[in-house]
Amino acid sequence: MASSLLFSVTRRDPVLISPAKPTPHEFKHLSDIDDQEGLRFQIPAIQFYRNDPSMGERDPAQIIRNSIAEALVFYYPLAGRLREGPDRKLTVECTGEGVVFIEADADVSLKEFGDALQPPFPCFEELLYDVPGTGEILNCPLILIQVTRLTCGGFIFAIRINHTVSDGIGIVQFMSAVGELARGARAPSILPVWQRELLNARDPPRVTHVHREYDQVPDTKNTTIPLSNMVHHSFFFGPTEISALRKHVPHHLRRCSTFELLSACLWRCRTIAVGPDPDEDVRIICVVDARTKFKPPLPAGYYGNGIALAMAISPAGKLCQSPLGYALELVKKAKSDVTQEYMQSVADLMVIKGRPHPHFTGVRTYAVSDVTRARFGEIDFGWGKPVYGGPAKAGVGAIPGVSSFFIPFRNGKGEDGLVVPICLPGPDMERFAVEIESMIQETMLDGSSKL
Repeated sequence: MASSLLFSVTRRDPVLISPAKPTPHEFKHLSDIDDQEGLRFQIPAIQFYRNDPSMGERDPAQIIRNSIAEALVFYYPLAGRLREGPDRKLTVECTGEGVVFIEADADVSLKEFGDALQPPFPCFEELLYDVPGTGEILNCPLILIQVTRLTCGGFIFAIRINHTVSDGIGIVQFMSAVGELARGARAPSILPVWQRELLNARDPPRVTHVHREYDQVPDTKNTTIPLSNMVHHSFFFGPTEISALRKHVPHHLRRCSTFELLSACLWRCRTIAVGPDPDEDVRIICVVDARTKFKPPLPAGYYGNGIALAMAISPAGKLCQSPLGYALELVKKAKSDVTQEYMQSVADLMVIKGRPHPHFTGVRTYAVSDVTRARFGEIDFGWGKPVYGGPAKAGVGAIPGVSSFFIPFRNGKGEDGLVVPICLPGPDMERFAVEIESMIQETMLDGSSKL
């Protein structure tokens, strides 16, 4: 990636796009999963598209702008504004005011970004401009979109959405609807489903699981990662790298999922790199799609948050000194704990505890999220599938550097795999890269690993 690439972007004034037809003015409650403190932030995503000669002189910005207005007829709550009521309960007032849209041009071609488009992206703040007064959680537009035309005829679609109203799958569902309408459909193939009451607390609420992810743990040893000198880098894991890592675990664990294996590996290597006190507990949060954990599953079209934050905990010293299989078993156990009852217990906890924030500190917690099934790479506005589609950066929320996404990616050699953006202070990043490389090379050289 041409991370040193510099270019200028000329933007038109931002406008509000409201639904193309009148929509109901009503109040729609978020679920008790949606409105927890830990989801009150903005999620950025970005899509890069090539020029398609068959589209002729059609303007992607104009086509997408019109299609957003049409999509908001179906997704009219997204054109509203969030209000906070008693006990910090969030509700969308469906005002029809609209979402923010920016039309822009950049003096750069898609080719200049390099063969391997992946985070971090150069001049990202120019490709998704933070319009002053639009980034708050309450009483602000829920979505900001910028379409930037490139000199080659390609374009970049960037979006920022309030996480309380949608998770990754929900965001892609809305973007896909815009794409279908842009390609001439009269309605989205999957109609949106609100039904946020499916993830509300019971009456009376009762917590039936231990939810360590919401523990409020003070940083008594002052080990939070400083936000200065942060370095962003992406790591590619193709079939060769995954196979090498799999050789580090005992035979009875080798049929684990790629997500479980890679999560355990990154957690262990990151902990070694940042070097917390050996006696200090470190945590990994695995963002799990819980839609299919329900019986029946959450309905197709549900675009609210259907995610669980499954947590594993270990003393730092034990995690660093134990073989990879130790971390892997902890990750597998955390994921398997997510059931319908677990999700119901989380919703109940939100009501009882006042919608607490998950436990995040820069050193002691690391969060991972697999967006391969969200299908960012399938979104087509008429110019075909994106060259890159997915999260725009490593780390989201209030604390940079504590989270990573697993993003489908094809490298310059044509290999399909995952790219994982990582954000760490410079010296920690160097140690992290060495740890990852040594684990991969160790098994690639002799075909085995000490278990």
